[in-house]
Amino acid sequence: MAEAEAVQLKEEGNRHFQLQDYKAATKSYSQALKLTKDKALLATLYRNRAACGLKMESYVQAASDASRAIDINSSDIKALYRRCQALEHLGKLDQAFKDVQRCATLEPRNQNFQETLRRLNTSIQEKLRVQFSTDSRVQKMFEILLDENSDADRLEKATNNLIVLGREEAGAERIFQNNGVALLLQLMDTKRPELVLAAVRTLSGLCSGHQARATVILHVVRIDRICSLLAVEDKEMSLAVCNLLQAIIDSLSGEDKREHRGKEEALVLDTKKDLKQITSHLLDMLVSKKVSGQGRDQALNLLSKNVPRKDLSLHDNSRTIYVVDNGLRKILKVVGQVPDLPSCLPLTDNTCMLASILINKLYDDLRCDPERDHFRKICEEYITGKFDPQDMDKNVIAIQTVSGILQGPFDLGNQLLGLKGVMEMMVALCGSEREADQLVAVEALIHASTKLSRATFIITNGIALLKEIYKTTKNEKIKIRTLVTSDKTILYSVATTLVNCTNSYDVKEVIPELVQLAKFSKQHVPEEHPKDKKDFVDMRVKRLLKAGVISTLACMVKVDSAILTDQTKELLARVFLALCDNPKDRGTIVAQGGGKALIPLALEGTDLGKVKAAHALAKIAAVSNPDIAFPGERVYEVVRPLVSLLDTEREGLQNYESLLALTNLSGRSDKLRQKIFKEKALPDIENYMFENHDQLRQAATECMCNMVLNKEVQERFLADGNDRLKLVVLLCGEDDDKVQNAAAGALAMLTAAHKNLCLKMTQVTTQWLEILQRLCLHDRLSIQHRGLVIAYNLLAASAELAKRLVESELLEILTVVGKQEPDEKKAAVIQTARECLIKCMDYGFIKPVS
Repeated sequence: MAEAEAVQLKEEGNRHFQLQDYKAATKSYSQALKLTKDKALLATLYRNRAACGLKMESYVQAASDASRAIDINSSDIKALYRRCQALEHLGKLDQAFKDVQRCATLEPRNQNFQETLRRLNTSIQEKLRVQFSTDSRVQKMFEILLDENSDADRLEKATNNLIVLGREEAGAERIFQNNGVALLLQLMDTKRPELVLAAVRTLSGLCSGHQARATVILHVVRIDRICSLLAVEDKEMSLAVCNLLQAIIDSLSGEDKREHRGKEEALVLDTKKDLKQITSHLLDMLVSKKVSGQGRDQALNLLSKNVPRKDLSLHDNSRTIYVVDNGLRKILKVVGQVPDLPSCLPLTDNTCMLASILINKLYDDLRCDPERDHFRKICEEYITGKFDPQDMDKNVIAIQTVSGILQGPFDLGNQLLGLKGVMEMMVALCGSEREADQLVAVEALIHASTKLSRATFIITNGIALLKEIYKTTKNEKIKIRTLVTSDKTILYSVATTLVNCTNSYDVKEVIPELVQLAKFSKQHVPEEHPKDKKDFVDMRVKRLLKAGVISTLACMVKVDSAILTDQTKELLARVFLALCDNPKDRGTIVAQGGGKALIPLALEGTDLGKVKAAHALAKIAAVSNPDIAFPGERVYEVVRPLVSLLDTEREGLQNYESLLALTNLSGRSDKLRQKIFKEKALPDIENYMFENHDQLRQAATECMCNMVLNKEVQERFLADGNDRLKLVVLLCGEDDDKVQNAAAGALAMLTAAHKNLCLKMTQVTTQWLEILQRLCLHDRLSIQHRGLVIAYNLLAASAELAKRLVESELLEILTVVGKQEPDEKKAAVIQTARECLIKCMDYGFIKPVS
């Protein structure tokens, strides 16, 4: 009974296969395999399922099924040939060659087998030539680098070549197999900065996307040595080592999902121990005096990026729990650093804020109240343990720690303010004679005063002291903070003053003719004050930023709505926008919490205030790392204000910078792309792709290039009755290189995602082939590469479409590009052209030259 059902399922699978429904065919064959023990039928079923695997490009499964058929019947010629095809696609050319050799022996007159035999032989010879060539190049590079007599030019060229080679999978594997890690360690032992830097960057390439290599490198180079390099003062070196550690972490944790054709996946039993060791060393770095400020910042960045869950729907937050138990006190120590105290660790301007961001991310990653209570108790014990009537430095550190937590998880900070003696100590420190104590106390009071009840306490107990400090101090940072803290009714006045300082009020356009008319009629014509000119305004902005105005503004934004009116919010939004004007200042603004502070201003207040705040957000989001500027879930709140700027009633600059910001966000994750899509930004982005303004059209096209990775956006392109795809194809033919590059990127991703779009591309405009040929011949390599990827996608879509391309001039273009001499800069272009030609050979449209 079961055998008859198995035969019936086999026939059903055959029908599905003929209808090109390969998934259904696979399902039928798999069900039949469970019902039969007949060897002949088993062999047929495995062989047929292997054919389905080839059609669906599941080459590992196809090779496995074909092998099972061969195990039953070693002369099964169909199974042998199907395994050959699968192995060829997996890059295992030598094994594929053996299989087709057996096929040719069994059927010597079969032209298909003979053709495949010749093609594989040519490919193997080419692979060996490249391999030996790469081996000799690697050896030559290391000889130059380790030769003390090598001149500077040769050294520079060799280091650059080594780094480039390490970034390519084939080159990375050859370096690794040729004792490259030991040689790179020798380079690091030379202590010469340029050679150590080259070694670190090459190691990053070797680790990227390869778990086995990353594990070996971590154990051979050793985490303590890597961290000692991360700790150095040199910014370039510290950043390179940070990238190396990130590559190792990504590979060990499986974050880097890149596939390497031709390589079996490495079997690494457990990487949790290695990841925990890295985390432990990074936590130790936070409190070491031997670590530079740059190194400490990079350690904090690595912890922020890799410890908290990226997706809160995942249950496992064990990495955060480990850091809370073993490292929270160390992070609190960094948060509580006071630069003017002799015990202070080496810091940069961003260190304390990065530590506050890390605390915030860890706290947000906790899943339940017991976990949050445990976190709070550690903070309470740390802060109360610092209070000491005999040691003022410890008291200052305790208050600085509370202040730092208030800049992170605000609710936790407010709970800590309720600890006995905390508010009293803040007020008491205001009466200290040391400026360092005053600055810490006033900064903490600003953060504390954002709740009405705390503000009342400060007004009752500390107002006289604050006024006295304002009168006597010469320190601008203290002056500006006492001004904000002194009176809950003063916020509007302070905001107005800052608007005047930054010249951020609206200035009506002066019409020269009306000015002349007014002068003629002897009317008073207001003239611009000399100190309202841009140079003077820029100087004032610099002084405000240096005085720490951003952290003050951030505190003003947090106060209770009873204190902060919509009009005050609008003034603060104007100030933020003026401060964000210079791109060089935006890093400072982000570091001091400006990104987070702008979000509520962009969501609540007057219409004009929300627009100003949204524009300031766009300026920050366009150039900053969103994970740092808007940590945690806040990044999703940024999308709506940005989309609101995509309106024809807004200024062109607001449109442009909003598009840049959305491009940056849409490049981060599909969750952000989904949020942008749900906010109905897609039609607006498309409208700006039609714009006559070059920069707007470019920005919109670049944004769309990222958005097409989203499935729902792809479905919009697949739908009938719209010209979306036609617009992208025509933009590929634009003269503007940047627009072309972005449009070609979008088209490459769309045609790779859906075969139907490949066919649709040929129907939307008669110019498609001419545009594609122009892309494939472009002078700019990135555009040429994208054009070749589109060509490959079209070739792979169907034999009929491939035939049309082969019959055009495109074949000649592919041949010319593919036959170029190996060149590191053109490696991707040449390889893609060759893959196109191989696809043509697979169809039998062209034949290899013997």
